[in-house]
Amino acid sequence: MNGLELSKKIAGYLDNKKGHDIRILKIDDLTVVTDYIVIATGTSTTQVKALADEVDFMVEQELGIKPARVEGYESKNWILLDYETVIVHVFHPQAREYYDLDKLWADGTEIEFELTED
Repeated sequence: MNGLELSKKIAGYLDNKKGHDIRILKIDDLTVVTDYIVIATGTSTTQVKALADEVDFMVEQELGIKPARVEGYESKNWILLDYETVIVHVFHPQAREYYDLDKLWADGTEIEFELTED
């Protein structure tokens, strides 16, 4: 599965778990670290953990892929899941505002994806 397909799947998992302000940015022409980043916000540390857990579980269950690296479960303010071609950032609202990855990667290309209907 390529990075674009994986990033859209991950965005869908986050959306299904009520993640907020979900964005996919294509950054492969800006860095060699990854091709795409997916950014989402949870409303509390509990939801941040639940969102990251959902991504980790669903990607492994449906696609058979485990993250190469996971960070941030201790604080639950910013959890990172590294799938090599896609890096997922799940933030608590204050952490997202403070680190402002949206601004840092503003030169990336925003990728559209389908949101579920409530």
